[in-house]
Amino acid sequence: MDRDRYIDFLRAWAITLVVAGHWLITGLVRHPDGEITAPELLATVPWTQWLTLGFQIMPLFFLAGGHAASGSWERARADGATAAGWVGGRAVRLLLPVAVYSGLVLLAVAVCSALGVDPVTLALVGWAMAMQFWFLPVYLLLSGLTPALYALHRRWGPRVPVAMGAAALGVGTLVATADERHTGAVGALGTLNYLLVWGVVYQLGFCWRDGRLGGERGDSGRLGGGRGVPVAMAVGGGAGFALLVGAGPFPVSLILVTGQDLGNTDPPSVAMLAWAVAQVGVCLLVAPGVRRVLERARVWRAVRGLGAASMTLYLWHMVPVLVVAAAFYLTDLAPEPAYGSAAWWALRVPWMVVLGGVLAGVLQALRPVERGLRVWAARVRPDARLGGAAAARMWAGTAVSGWALTYFAGHGFADGGRFPLLAATGLALGVGSVLFPGRAGHRQAAESSRSGDEGAVGKAA
Repeated sequence: MDRDRYIDFLRAWAITLVVAGHWLITGLVRHPDGEITAPELLATVPWTQWLTLGFQIMPLFFLAGGHAASGSWERARADGATAAGWVGGRAVRLLLPVAVYSGLVLLAVAVCSALGVDPVTLALVGWAMAMQFWFLPVYLLLSGLTPALYALHRRWGPRVPVAMGAAALGVGTLVATADERHTGAVGALGTLNYLLVWGVVYQLGFCWRDGRLGGERGDSGRLGGGRGVPVAMAVGGGAGFALLVGAGPFPVSLILVTGQDLGNTDPPSVAMLAWAVAQVGVCLLVAPGVRRVLERARVWRAVRGLGAASMTLYLWHMVPVLVVAAAFYLTDLAPEPAYGSAAWWALRVPWMVVLGGVLAGVLQALRPVERGLRVWAARVRPDARLGGAAAARMWAGTAVSGWALTYFAGHGFADGGRFPLLAATGLALGVGSVLFPGRAGHRQAAESSRSGDEGAVGKAA
């Protein structure tokens, strides 16, 4: 069994849980004056914070991404690709569908704002359409750093994620123990943990591919140390998380909850790091059994189909919520038992089913767009040997795009009910610089460099 099938499964499983989790915690309430709000389930019904232990599955994206990126960069480098050429190719894969999605949402925001739509409602919708965006700038950053991170991996191997984890522990300790006088400065320092915590999991993907985390032979031919390493990761990570939550200062929720002084995701905490390590360990332990299941043709077709649509699912899965809100809540057709009651939970089943049906229609409508983006991505893909001024423009465009995506992740597409002119302009200029760094920058890339190179939640090779 080719390991790539399991990587595809991890991505498909992760995107399924991301979609289901976002739909599950999004509950709408229509007030007597007609206003529709979305109370925060994790804050309103505190016991639901335990559900995040099952739905916080993003470590699998970074693990699979690191596995895929290491193989892609190693092959590209062997064929003479530059770091700029390789990173540019991955940035195109990620940013092109994101730019189309963002452009359409921003257009809708501009139209609604011009028509005088209530700013509070517009801000809520703008937030809902960008709630998944936090992942994109982090992954874009790790993709840009992959050549350097992989060089460190080749020299020091597993010691790199260990060192990054130790640094994340130090940063997390400062954040957790900072007093009010130093909250601003320490908070800025805490953003390093986006790179350090998720970078640990990304680097573990490198180690996994080399066969350093388990008993299977990796692509490099190196044989790992049996089941001992993944067992130690699963048990040690799980115990560390329990200690940090039970005796330590961290909440159990692995999703940000309003009102909590200390969270696990913004920035990612050492508790999140412990849970991620445990999740990687479990992932490695169940791999042999899952691979046997993936040998079945029907199972593999389903996994492959989900994988092919993963970027579209990730970007567009909140659109059905808006459609259902307009169809059933604005018209007062939706039954509304007390928020969080047994009847409310029972209605979660038809809620998820209806959203799934709408999403299927959205995916069908977007198929021509997906095909067009694939063709366009191949045409604008940077030369594998991109260099000089074109490379500098590509790097600058990636950085500006990352800033714009970070803004949208933190503020939504309509902060305060206003059109985000600066961030929208930054995204347009940044993506334009990545797609068109210069006339010499878009010769067709070598096929070997192209194979296996996909975006953050696209096909991982």
